[in-house]
Amino acid sequence: MDIYKQKSWLKILLMIIGLIIIVFTIFYTNYLSNKLAEKEKKSIEYYTLALKSLNNPDYKVNDQKDFNLEYNITTDTKNPMILDDGVTLEGYNWGDDKDNDQEFLMQQIKEIQESGIAPIIPLQDNDSLQSKMPIYPRIYYKQSQLYRLITWFPLVQGLLISIFILFGYMIFSSVRRAEQNRVWVGMSKETAHQLGTPISGIMGWTEYLKTVTAPTEDQVEAINEMEKDLRKLELIANRFSKIGSAPVLDIKNINNIIKNSVEYLKKRSPKNIKYFFEYNKNELLEAKVNEHLFSWVVENILRNALDAMEDKGEIRITTKTEGDKVIIDLQDTGKGIPQSSLKTVFQPGYSTKKRGWGLGLSLAKRIIKDYHKGKIFVLKSKVNEGTTFRIILPKA
Repeated sequence: MDIYKQKSWLKILLMIIGLIIIVFTIFYTNYLSNKLAEKEKKSIEYYTLALKSLNNPDYKVNDQKDFNLEYNITTDTKNPMILDDGVTLEGYNWGDDKDNDQEFLMQQIKEIQESGIAPIIPLQDNDSLQSKMPIYPRIYYKQSQLYRLITWFPLVQGLLISIFILFGYMIFSSVRRAEQNRVWVGMSKETAHQLGTPISGIMGWTEYLKTVTAPTEDQVEAINEMEKDLRKLELIANRFSKIGSAPVLDIKNINNIIKNSVEYLKKRSPKNIKYFFEYNKNELLEAKVNEHLFSWVVENILRNALDAMEDKGEIRITTKTEGDKVIIDLQDTGKGIPQSSLKTVFQPGYSTKKRGWGLGLSLAKRIIKDYHKGKIFVLKSKVNEGTTFRIILPKA
């Protein structure tokens, strides 16, 4: 159905938009974090210059020198730092109990070196750059907590968005299922109500035909078949009226229910349609089912098979047990179902026919899954070769 293709394209479009948003967020956050890293490196360099200024003996001799700027820079720098003078390590902004912990500071220097952050060396002159000896003092630093929070932001944002989408999807799915249930129940009861009046009228006319005429043998047979169809219509109306209510389940012989459905459809099928029902006659195949609802599922699938074969073909039904399961396969030689539609055949509105509402298989799945605690699915299908539906029920 086009509606499901449109939904699939809409999902893909929304996924692409979501990925674009996430990728943009990651790149933009990476851009911000790089800018912040550059700014923090500049701050450490200013800190280094401030230390040089404060430690310059020539400046200290001059009583007119204003050191407020240098003091402000050294006190406002919040990055965790380590000053290595070649003898001892002095920490800043690690915490009062760790600023002088030599073992802890050595471990931090190792982590800083592994992360690729080069130390800043407050050189006294350019000639020191040519020296092969280690140059001290050195200032090691880590990025601030703000930097780390920014780098983690895309992951946190993605997680929160994913949780929100999942939560929203669950809520909307629940609401949608509840709405579908209300629509199905309301439509079913209204259909049963609308069928009631014409069924009663036709029953009256068949009784009238039997009393006012002297029917021939063929006419008697026709009237009997009409009465069978009327009883079938009554059964259908009764099924529709009970949708939404918990059905009564009884232990039934599955093969007998299927045989009755096949016999009913045989007389109403084209002559070139052949039926084959294969089962073990020595095996009692029983399951706990509602006979009326289960037979409706079987007939619905077989009617779809008849429509797909266009007056010529074969329908093959096989039943068997596997462990504690009853397996029913319903195979036809019809048009088949495209692979792209296999996931949507049981959704409301799916139909390959010009007539109908596309609710048959959706209701069949509801009956088997919700009422009988079983499974129904397309076992296999190939275009122009046919389709096999499989029903699995708990064995009684």
